[in-house]
Amino acid sequence: MSIKPRAIHFGAGNIGRGFIAPLLSTSGYHVVFTDVDKSLIDAINQQRAYGVHILDSTSDDAVNGDNGSLHSSSSSASLSTLSSVSTVSTAEVHEIKHVKGVLSTTDALIHEIEHPKLKLITTAVGLPVIDKIAPTIANGIKARRKAGGGPINIIACENAIGATAKLAEKVRAKLEGDDAKWAEKNVGFANCSVDRIVPPFDPSEHDESSELDVGVEAFYEWVVESGPLKPNGELEVPIEGMRLADNLKPYNERKLFTLNTGHAITAYLGHLKGHATIADSIADEEILVCVRGALLKESGVALCKRHPEYFNEEQHAEYVEKIIKRFENAAVKDDVVRVGRQPLRKLGKEDRLVGPARMCVEYGIDVRFLATGIAAALCYENDEDEDTTKIKQAVSDKGVEGYITELTEFGKGGEGEVVFERIVQSYNELKGAKSQKN
Repeated sequence: MSIKPRAIHFGAGNIGRGFIAPLLSTSGYHVVFTDVDKSLIDAINQQRAYGVHILDSTSDDAVNGDNGSLHSSSSSASLSTLSSVSTVSTAEVHEIKHVKGVLSTTDALIHEIEHPKLKLITTAVGLPVIDKIAPTIANGIKARRKAGGGPINIIACENAIGATAKLAEKVRAKLEGDDAKWAEKNVGFANCSVDRIVPPFDPSEHDESSELDVGVEAFYEWVVESGPLKPNGELEVPIEGMRLADNLKPYNERKLFTLNTGHAITAYLGHLKGHATIADSIADEEILVCVRGALLKESGVALCKRHPEYFNEEQHAEYVEKIIKRFENAAVKDDVVRVGRQPLRKLGKEDRLVGPARMCVEYGIDVRFLATGIAAALCYENDEDEDTTKIKQAVSDKGVEGYITELTEFGKGGEGEVVFERIVQSYNELKGAKSQKN
């Protein structure tokens, strides 16, 4: 039996294998993957190891954060811990060994949760699946209490703000009496911000035979709120590469309104212009100008006004340029269709396109490039993405102006009237350009 501390990771897909599990393994955890995919779990148990390929065509600017905590309120201190430069090779492969898999639909997972060496549960399953795994986690907590297990922490590593809080709500709803009291004292639910591009990866293109091998960019960032962690706002076994923050909100918003905003605008404009990948798209000067303008002149300025104790415009400009370098990384082969999928979610009022535009209006910042990004998302068409059909139908039923007002709450005569008019204008221009191209 392994004497290592154990971690269970829900979701044995590329993000779990390529981002979270390697950090856990490097930090001394025995990683147990759990998933509904039996063939994937069987492969993990047969091979017990896999390779993580660092995909980098811009190695001089590959950036990883160093290990540390973000408790300082000063902008220089909090940002300096976020970036240290390291050079990596496109041939670099990290081998992750001694992993295990259990089906999430079996009692074996409950036994893993009650294991005395378990310290941490992480997830990378997608926000809609959070509801589905909550009952299993609750049953595991019940079993752990009865077995006399010690404290554990749970961190949902999803591409959404407050994912762990959502999971905690669902789990706690399944706990009563002594189980609920025990969980309140012994189970920490900590929100986090995660950032690493993990594109589709074909091992055969890299002379590898393992179906488990995964490709990732060199950059990563994992920031976790410290307050809820058990015990005493820290992990019993620290994770190399994870940073603890006493206030996660600024970093969540910076990631969503910078990386995700730029990624989405690049994808939607790139798709409209016929580019296949993010790297191809950002190499287009018109798209680059729009992305850089949205991140530097609009969302970035607003972020610095909202969180002046954490960010300033000079440091944020450096952060933006690093993100653009990441987009330029041709080795990642990040497809614009993958990045652009589910445009309705990305057009949510608090999400990566409308969210920063509304923040700009709040702080009186002129919005031009974000308006183009919103319009490009509305113009996005993909027969395999049902969201695009819904958008097209909504525009037909309500008119483009009515639908834009519904999505953004901007409209004629309101506070965001100028932004509204620019979105409408950009939409018509992009539609017109597309019609001429066809």
